[in-house]
Amino acid sequence: MKKVKLYKDIESSVIGFGCAPILGAVDAQKAKEAINFAMEMGVNHFDLARSYGYGEAENFVGKLLISNRKNIVISSKFGIKANFKAKLFRPLKPIARNVIDIKKKYLVKANEEKVSKKNIISNTFHNRIELNPKEMILSLEESLKSLKTDYLDYFFIHEPLEKILNIDELLETGMNLKKVGKIRAFGIAFMQSENEIHREYLDEFDILQYNNSPGITGYNDLVKNRGGASNIFFSPINGGDYKLTAEEKLLKLHLDFPKSVILCSMFNKKHIQNNVSIFK
Repeated sequence: MKKVKLYKDIESSVIGFGCAPILGAVDAQKAKEAINFAMEMGVNHFDLARSYGYGEAENFVGKLLISNRKNIVISSKFGIKANFKAKLFRPLKPIARNVIDIKKKYLVKANEEKVSKKNIISNTFHNRIELNPKEMILSLEESLKSLKTDYLDYFFIHEPLEKILNIDELLETGMNLKKVGKIRAFGIAFMQSENEIHREYLDEFDILQYNNSPGITGYNDLVKNRGGASNIFFSPINGGDYKLTAEEKLLKLHLDFPKSVILCSMFNKKHIQNNVSIFK
């Protein structure tokens, strides 16, 4: 499928694979089949974090990608990690998935309720860690070990909710990690709702990752300010212009931001085929 260069010589598929649901809402077998099929279809960009899959996603995905590492772009994040409750919850995940599937079939809930419950679950099983060089390096080493690689293509600060007061220390650490080959690029992943909090130092990063969908508040300003820049987008279908189909949203994002990767959490072959076919 079509590729873009976000940073220097790092070449990513326009559609990236969002790994957040793996070993959470999505079980191992389904995740494995989806990842393998996505790679067959030309997807080479995989987005992870220490917290995904209640702390298990990196290790799981790493086993699937290791044999093709030189052709794969891997990103991960630090700042949020699974806590001891997540470990206790792991044996119950299959039961929880069944309950969720049943609710999806028979219940219709308001979006606000879904978001609220999602946040409650997230806060229950995950902790935010202090953003400092020591924790940053420790988290990176854990990610490298789990992913079975000696470097990350992209390393992000994971959705900080407050202004980063020691940003210079983190940027310097990121630069040093690039020099020694542990990471190839350093960025920040954030929600657009927190844009103003981080605005003063966003330009200091190699790459930005944030939610974006055609029609969201401020979309035209984003096109004006970031349309020619390298970005990684998550939640491309959520919100925005509800008159547009999912395919139309993905295509518009690419046309408005041609140097960007669009992350999709896609776990069935038809979904993957549809997304990839847009950018052949």
